[in-house]
Amino acid sequence: MYMIYLSKNRMRRILAVIMLIMLSATLAQAHESDAVGVFLSIKKKLPIYSVDTEEKKLAVSFDAAWGAEYTSSIMDILEERNIRTTFFLVGFWVDKYPDRVREMARRGHEIANHSTTHPEMSKLNREQIISEIMTTQKKIDDLAGDRTVRLFRPPFGDYNDLLIQTCRELDFHVIQWDVDSLDWKELGVQHMYERVIKRAGSGSIVLFHNNAKYITEALPLILDHLLAEGYTIVPISELIHKGSYRLDHTGRQFPADNEESGS
Repeated sequence: MYMIYLSKNRMRRILAVIMLIMLSATLAQAHESDAVGVFLSIKKKLPIYSVDTEEKKLAVSFDAAWGAEYTSSIMDILEERNIRTTFFLVGFWVDKYPDRVREMARRGHEIANHSTTHPEMSKLNREQIISEIMTTQKKIDDLAGDRTVRLFRPPFGDYNDLLIQTCRELDFHVIQWDVDSLDWKELGVQHMYERVIKRAGSGSIVLFHNNAKYITEALPLILDHLLAEGYTIVPISELIHKGSYRLDHTGRQFPADNEESGS
């Protein structure tokens, strides 16, 4: 029997070669995963989190999935300040509160899409994504007419490249936020107020929920502060760039420098 003796340096080189071969095989099998995308510096598709603008303006938005107790009061608060905003509605909420949808439209607010069943969108295939979006879009089109907009906010802020690409094919802008009020945590009026006013700036998109416990107490304070600071508060469709655009790594939207569309 022959014995082969290898030096430590030679053994390290052999092991390094084996590891490179194994890594290459792993990359070949999983080239579409997020981890591999980072390894290869492949840019992940992003939603719009905020907007680059020279104007001192921002948008506030409300997600509606459960309950409607405070919805009309929110609209009263907005109307008193001559503010129009964007409501993102889930399909089953629309089914339960069609009169609220009509009221939103009548009072000049934008009606946007927040899915049909409030799922984790990254777990769906293309056909399921289309069904979630288009089923609700038909419902809000029927109820709100020309106050509907082709904006989609994924439940839980959950998305992947497939969702972004499918929405673009359906002519929807995918909208997130850069200021989260955390109103759903029910941490009190002061917490909501300080969190929003410290983070909001030109081009911000602020997230609220229509049935958060302290929303009707905190919202007037927040809006009055932003207005006093000189901000104009607009619906999201009036804040975002509609033509060709690009996104930086934070999801901030800029007008495109060339003819390429968003990242």
